[in-house]
Amino acid sequence: MNLFEEQIDWAANLEPLLEKYKGKKHPLEYQNVYQLMVMVILSAQDSDANINKIAPALFEVYPNLESLSVSNTDALIPHISKVRNFGTKASWIIEIAQLLKEDKNIPKTMESLVALKGIGRKSANVIMREASIPSEGIIADLHVIRVAPRIGLISESKDGNKVEKQLMQVLPKEIWVEIGMSISFLGREICRPTNPKCPECPINSNCNYFNNL
Repeated sequence: MNLFEEQIDWAANLEPLLEKYKGKKHPLEYQNVYQLMVMVILSAQDSDANINKIAPALFEVYPNLESLSVSNTDALIPHISKVRNFGTKASWIIEIAQLLKEDKNIPKTMESLVALKGIGRKSANVIMREASIPSEGIIADLHVIRVAPRIGLISESKDGNKVEKQLMQVLPKEIWVEIGMSISFLGREICRPTNPKCPECPINSNCNYFNNL
């Protein structure tokens, strides 16, 4: 981190972003934590829109962890065959279901969530935020990885864990739970990879990219 970055009060600069997006539900259309966990695993390297499309039929057959725990990968695969890496994801989901057995056993800490197959820190942060569990990190999805360096918040990295670590060093813990998703929504809606809608951005006055245009 350089001296210029250290002098910036990013918590204050990002306040308009939190005001705009705080509490906004994740784009995955889940009904409960069980559905969210399964959908988060399925959404890795795939789009939320695609997962939302297949979810209703999937959860009709598998309404809870109990129903998944007595199933197997061959039975699950037809329901998720339109998802990227469906074979691997099916085996992860069945393994989790057989381990946890019931929805009430879904973990509520970062350590126990990332111990499950197919759940990294990003996925765990999403689950914890949506389930209103006190934050232990910052969501660093593809949008955050792209947008955070663009606005000048952190240095560039393609590694989500490194991006999260940098964000945790720069931002106060009290905004961790919401700031990652807020930056993600900014990236989805306004700060697009090409032709970003800079005039609409609530934090353009504190953005490196906009100020260097």
